[in-house]
Amino acid sequence: MRKMLMIVKIAITILVAFVGISEAAVNTYVSVLPQKYFVNAIGGERVKVSVMVAPGASPATYEPKPKQMVDMSKTDIYFSIGVPFEKTWLKKLAALNRNMAVVATDEGIKKRTVEAHTHNDEHTDGNEHGGSKDPHIWLDPVNVIKQAEIITETLCRADPDGCPIYKNNKADFIKKTSLLHNQIQHTLSGASGGSFMVFHPSWGYFADRYGLNQIAVELEGKEPKPSDLKDFVKLSKELNLKTIFAQPQFSKKTVELIAKETGTKVAAVDPLAYDWADNLIYVSELIADSLR
Repeated sequence: MRKMLMIVKIAITILVAFVGISEAAVNTYVSVLPQKYFVNAIGGERVKVSVMVAPGASPATYEPKPKQMVDMSKTDIYFSIGVPFEKTWLKKLAALNRNMAVVATDEGIKKRTVEAHTHNDEHTDGNEHGGSKDPHIWLDPVNVIKQAEIITETLCRADPDGCPIYKNNKADFIKKTSLLHNQIQHTLSGASGGSFMVFHPSWGYFADRYGLNQIAVELEGKEPKPSDLKDFVKLSKELNLKTIFAQPQFSKKTVELIAKETGTKVAAVDPLAYDWADNLIYVSELIADSLR
């Protein structure tokens, strides 16, 4: 690790000497794709946004590529969001550029606790104690409005000339996000109290916001044992679930086994999709259909 960091630092020195800085007023990095959607909406053409976790990769296990580490030399702001890989890598990335501001966009957002399924027909509410904290705060539009405020304030500090643009863009973004929230509420109005089954527990904030119950097959990175699958099959039948939701970043094998035993269909939903607003509408419609 130390040897790789030394190589990266040498590469950064060479890069700064021979490569010009981006024409954007502010160069930023974010951890996951939905954040790029947010920063693009607020920053517009004045802000360049690069993403650390590539499409298809998992924020839980991601390791930055050498090129991304070199990119830190010309990054003004890193917008973190609390995903697992940041715990290992954020300080190391910040050490590569002492002038880079690292800004936590999850600041002030209360983290829910991941449901602690016992795999025997019991599960605890997502806000009880005992489990790990859920990082998927961007799947609740109300949380995203809070993040938009932090993003805007940070961009204004870095680029005062662009501040009026950022504030106007933020106002438009918040208006659209509020309308999105209302649309999802309407779509799920008849589903309040309903349950949906997913492989990875990504949709807890979404479920909490719209009065739903998320049932996650995976718990803290662990797949259920064969004997546990019987519990999920039984629960799926009891709840008369029509759909089980898989995630592109994880294998569908376990979900497909449950679906085969219950006659349900499998639908893929991606919590890391770039087209954030359209994706939430799509997911809300899928869940609403599965509960009719």
